[in-house]
Amino acid sequence: MKPVCPKIGGQAVIEGVMMRGPKTTAIAVRKNDDIIIKTQENHSVQDKYKFLKLPILRGIVSLVEMLVLGIQVLSYSASVAGLDDEEELTGKDIAFALISAFAFAILLFIVLPTIAVRFISGNLQNPFLLSLAEGLLRIAIFVIYIAAISTMKDIRRVFEYHGAEHKAVHCLEHNDKLTPENAKKYTTIHPRCGTSFMMIVMVVSILLFSFIGWQGLLLRILSRIVLLPVIAGISYEFIRLAGESESIFVKVLNTPGMWLQRLTTREPDESQLEVAIAALKSVIS
Repeated sequence: MKPVCPKIGGQAVIEGVMMRGPKTTAIAVRKNDDIIIKTQENHSVQDKYKFLKLPILRGIVSLVEMLVLGIQVLSYSASVAGLDDEEELTGKDIAFALISAFAFAILLFIVLPTIAVRFISGNLQNPFLLSLAEGLLRIAIFVIYIAAISTMKDIRRVFEYHGAEHKAVHCLEHNDKLTPENAKKYTTIHPRCGTSFMMIVMVVSILLFSFIGWQGLLLRILSRIVLLPVIAGISYEFIRLAGESESIFVKVLNTPGMWLQRLTTREPDESQLEVAIAALKSVIS
């Protein structure tokens, strides 16, 4: 039997990788020939308020905390890599970045497909079919957006580090020695990836919205925004299950997200694998 492996989450950053273990988070960034590593203890509001660890709620809290952390580590990595001469973001900067990103996501992935379906649905009245059409349009917009940004050189570099992150975690989960040579043989696709999470969010939204009818345009947009935390919480539970379950049913449902990772990950080189492994070793040592 394999030894129990700690659940490790991660994120590609600018010229580096962030790894989040059970107790600590490490950010490893390459600067010329050096790898700069910063570690910090994990703190969560769930540690203070235990009820926030309940299913669904824990997903909502984790998502918000990971969004905040993600912006922090991106700012740090840009500073270390020499792409940003300014200091790390302040609390106000992070809040503004979160609000801006959230507003952009709402406009592109909620408002736009909801309005578009109103004009292309014709005489269609079935709530499920309308929700299905809206959801498929949302997925199409998301895929096109990812495909478009993946053509940018800097984004491709981030996607390569994303692939390095997944390969390093696979290496750990298969109980292999953490070396670039060993990590190289593994896939860049991982079932607990945030890309898969986003796809699951869109699939869950199709199912949920099909049960609440098809109201006026403004109510439809508001309902989608208000229910977004619930959808995120449900999706989080599924991703946790996907990372642990060998069920064929779960694997089939997670397949679209795994396919989408072929856009958000790229094959890393050895130097990028070294960075991912350095971050991973820092949270399991």
